Amino acid sequence: MRPTIRDMLCAIAISSFVAFSANAATNAADKQTEKQAKADYNAAVDRADADYKTAKQACDAKKGNDKDVCIKEAKANRDKVKADAKAHLKSTTAMADAHDTKMDAEYKVAKEKCDSMSGDAKDQCIKQAKAKYGQ
Repeated sequence: MRPTIRDMLCAIAISSFVAFSANAATNAADKQTEKQAKADYNAAVDRADADYKTAKQACDAKKGNDKDVCIKEAKANRDKVKADAKAHLKSTTAMADAHDTKMDAEYKVAKEKCDSMSGDAKDQCIKQAKAKYGQ
């Protein structure tokens, strides 16, 4: 039995819907991950600042060079925590950017494959590629 154009269009429409739904879920997850990474960064910075203030107050009981060393250690600990938090945030953001770049590249390939088609089949192919790769 030969599939009719209507059958093929229905199949394309269904697969486009499924691909679009999967892509929308992936994009939402990426945005949620980035949002969570920013929240984690802000929380780590706030904790580092609070810990620094507490440590600095503890240094007040010391005198002379011991006090200076204590304050420098407190600052160093704060700076290390902030640096780690910043690195984690950049890593998460870079991974999200890489995902977007990959999706764009895959879309260009899919669109190029559609160029060998014509008419409704080409239009449906392009719609499917746009839905699948979030364009």
